[in-house]
Amino acid sequence: MSENTATTPATQDEAHIATAALLIEAALSDDDYQDVERDAIVDVLVRHYKISDADARDLVREAEKAQAASEQLFYFTRTVKESFPIETRVQMIEMLWEIAYADGVLSKFEANLVRRIAGLIYVSDRDRGNARKRVMARLGINED
Repeated sequence: MSENTATTPATQDEAHIATAALLIEAALSDDDYQDVERDAIVDVLVRHYKISDADARDLVREAEKAQAASEQLFYFTRTVKESFPIETRVQMIEMLWEIAYADGVLSKFEANLVRRIAGLIYVSDRDRGNARKRVMARLGINED
């Protein structure tokens, strides 16, 4: 992984790996990273980045290595914040909600992580909440 400073924007690959690593972080937040969540991450990446399933799986493998090597959420959130406009960051929060709901259950750890990441990438509480509502509607989940 290349060194990244505030004056050096991330490459597209670094930005995509950072995004995927944050999605993996969301899946790991309840200490139960399952194939269904990995598949959901692949699906989200295919749709969002318009890449092939094989490319998305390669991206997930790279992101899993990067996530395992870096215990710091800040590196990935800084890369996302500096690499993407607000609209894309809001879409990323939507992606995180999809992963959080992938196993059908939203844990308090997953909800907390999405809230933390939203703050770190400068997505407002309103935009985060609206993203969650869109995902719940898309997945057919009723709010309790």
